[in-house]
Amino acid sequence: MPTPDRTSLAQIVAAGTEILEAEGPSGLTMRAVADRVGVRAPSLYKRVRDRDALLSLVATAAVDELGDRLAATDGTLAGIARAYRAFARERPEGFRLLLSTSPDADSLARASAFVLRAADDLVGSAEALEAARLVTAWATGFSTMELAGAFRLQGDLEKAFEFGLARLTRALSTPD
Repeated sequence: MPTPDRTSLAQIVAAGTEILEAEGPSGLTMRAVADRVGVRAPSLYKRVRDRDALLSLVATAAVDELGDRLAATDGTLAGIARAYRAFARERPEGFRLLLSTSPDADSLARASAFVLRAADDLVGSAEALEAARLVTAWATGFSTMELAGAFRLQGDLEKAFEFGLARLTRALSTPD
């Protein structure tokens, strides 16, 4: 009779997510995850091929969580950008991981659909992808700089974020 599974893939990914946020990517090891879910490290290999696969699964979970947050917005570009920034601030290691690792393509497409739809509402389908990339690049850059403490001049970051968001929205809403 085969031995029962002592952990699930969902438990492994959840443990990986917790470890990533607490200890950063260097702390996310197969041994650390095994300890967290209460199995020996070799047992994880029944579910996860290696550390790279673990990182990809955790990145996909981060994209899925981000997609859920974007889905819960009002669907406007402003609502989506604010949710994106909030995710980066609340899950900084997950945010960094999804930018540096290859999450599942289907999850990425689902999360991207929200910003594409908002961009389409502003500029039309012919330029929606370009507009979505512009907004994503701006929001990613702002969030990355904020997380790194790179805004060293005085001033209110909330005001700066809202200023940039308003300007981008206005520029995209204005026909050429």
